[in-house]
Amino acid sequence: MELIRYFRLYAKERFGTRVQKIPVALPFTCPNIDGSKGRGGCIYCYKGSRPAHLEPWIPLKKQIEEGIQRARERYGKKTRFFVYYQSYTNTYGNIEFLKNIYDVALEFDEVVGIDVGTRPDCAPDEVLELLSSYKEMGLEVWIEFGLQSANFETLKRINRQHGVSDLVDAVLRAKKYDLLVCVHTIVGLPGEGKEDFMETAKLIASLPVDGVKIHPIYVMKNTGLAKLYLSGEFNTLSLEEYASFAADMLEIIPENVIVHRLTAEAEKDKLLSPDYCVYGRKLEVIGAIEEELRKRGTKQGTKNPFSVSLSQVKGAIRNFVKVV
Repeated sequence: MELIRYFRLYAKERFGTRVQKIPVALPFTCPNIDGSKGRGGCIYCYKGSRPAHLEPWIPLKKQIEEGIQRARERYGKKTRFFVYYQSYTNTYGNIEFLKNIYDVALEFDEVVGIDVGTRPDCAPDEVLELLSSYKEMGLEVWIEFGLQSANFETLKRINRQHGVSDLVDAVLRAKKYDLLVCVHTIVGLPGEGKEDFMETAKLIASLPVDGVKIHPIYVMKNTGLAKLYLSGEFNTLSLEEYASFAADMLEIIPENVIVHRLTAEAEKDKLLSPDYCVYGRKLEVIGAIEEELRKRGTKQGTKNPFSVSLSQVKGAIRNFVKVV
């Protein structure tokens, strides 16, 4: 029994070989950092969640070349790749700049797709249309919207500077352009409990979403969240707690939604808590979630409360667009 519909399994079925994501870093920012909506960014943000080995001043083509080389040395020459535009808000720029950076992916025969991380309030139609154009050039295109929580009070508390309605709008408009949509969520944010996590999962289950990311909140040094943690006003989840909550959410999320991530990895010397969110413990965290599902005798989608399938929703949206 397939407990979880992992991206790696989906990609191997789709492309016939192993597929790896190559994260890249570019000189982007966010509207709640540059003053357009706010200052300081999300309270947990540390360098836009950029992996330690990446720097935005390294030419994009070189980042991709080095990522391909590393992956091929580990997984073999048949490996194919997605360029993952990860750090900060990768649709937050003028259309000419965005086209130039997305075009770089086309220079590599080994690249079969792109995955663009962004905020739901930073996805104007002209950008969605641009992203859709890469499908005609042979790439699979994912757009990843950071929601984090379906609780608007939480979004205010963590300084997201957007609402839940922005996510709903962005998902529906992205589907008009037939893009694959992934929604990013965080478990254990300040002030939240199980009911909040379940509501976030239900929101995802109710939307025409193709993928999801779930990971626990982690506290990096020199962030707003670090101040709350060090003062004793906030604490993170134990691995057992996180595994249980993640399993709860997966039971609600439809079985055909592709799971891109179930944990987070940070640099040990910059991480305050929890200790399992480090490089090297990824499989342990995933294993704990899978074991929790096995103990329950359930799997992803077992408790999905909504009966409308994703294919039915996609069809309804296509018909609506034709009428409009």
